[in-house]
Amino acid sequence: MIMNVLKAHPSVLAAASQTLQAHTRLRELAIQIQQIPSPTGNEAQVAQWIAEHLSRLGIQEVLTDNLHNVLARIPGQHSRSVLMVSAHTDTVFPLDTDLSYRVVEEEGLVYGASIGDNSAGVAALLYLAECLCQVTRPPVDIWLVANSGEEGLGDLRGMKAAVDRLQDRLGASIVIEGMGLGRIVHQGLGSKRYRISVKAPGGHSWSDFGSPSAIHILSQIAGEIAQWQVPGTPRTTFNIGMIDGGTSVNTVAQHASLELDLRSEDRNELKALASRTEKLVARFRTDLLREPEVEIALDVIGDRPSGQIPANHPLISAAQEALQVSGIQKSSLRISSTDSNVPLSRGIPSVCVGATEGGGAHRAEEWINSSLMPYGAHHLLLLTWWAARWLSGDVS
Repeated sequence: MIMNVLKAHPSVLAAASQTLQAHTRLRELAIQIQQIPSPTGNEAQVAQWIAEHLSRLGIQEVLTDNLHNVLARIPGQHSRSVLMVSAHTDTVFPLDTDLSYRVVEEEGLVYGASIGDNSAGVAALLYLAECLCQVTRPPVDIWLVANSGEEGLGDLRGMKAAVDRLQDRLGASIVIEGMGLGRIVHQGLGSKRYRISVKAPGGHSWSDFGSPSAIHILSQIAGEIAQWQVPGTPRTTFNIGMIDGGTSVNTVAQHASLELDLRSEDRNELKALASRTEKLVARFRTDLLREPEVEIALDVIGDRPSGQIPANHPLISAAQEALQVSGIQKSSLRISSTDSNVPLSRGIPSVCVGATEGGGAHRAEEWINSSLMPYGAHHLLLLTWWAARWLSGDVS
């Protein structure tokens, strides 16, 4: 299927062949990107660098929006439908993180904070842009998107904005993560995140003993949540990931808050768990009516929609075949929470694929196997070209 499509496009075959020799280029790109701090909410610097890089390639239409998304259009032979290929630019590491890196040449490994998540993914996107600038005009418009806000409380805001912009013509989406070569994510794991905050009068631990404590009240709420039972099938989880509050050991706390993460493979189970959270907070508010100075707030701080395409979808079959043609014999279908959640939730076919192998995600010693990056780039180019042909109606 893939090779039959490519035989009609010798320039694409030639570019794909060149990707297998691009180890040094891909590694250099990943390191250049990794050296630019870009925590969620602070992607402006990396967005400017990417926009300038894409413009230097000769791409005429390069846009940056107010969320620091960078969008570049590769014009197609027609624009009835659009293919989007994306990689997120934000990282989990704060601005003052040590971004020094280490290369183990003989093993092809590169170590450094955010090198895999998602510097390698962005590098693959930019190298794809280089390839597409060298080949024949694609069948449809291809929009390359370096998007913000994928991690943590970014709540996929960059991808949501990109899909909003392109949705009228968006026919399919390919999302790139730096790690996970051989994995094909076709199910978006839904999640909902809340911040529960308590305010109380507080006071001195001795003289005001008995005054409502925000921490005591929040601890009761957290204790009830910790005892929840959730189904194993469909897999459903909850986690209190952060707790904050209080002033000192001898102060009755005036404020306290927690952040709660809810996830499920099934959107109805997720809705049920969200409803359970809201009812729990409502009950505590009712129980504390006799304490008018106590306030309990429930705020949604994250809402990642779910969606999926079936395992036999043509886009998945193409991704699997492209891996085999690229020399990656093992592949697996996965469910995960990625930028693909957004198009999938709106009925737009999407897969998330990896640029290389790696590990230690979200740790200072994160690493990638840069020697495998050419295979990931080869896979990405084949899949991108096939998807563009598919959207044009040239392949089934």
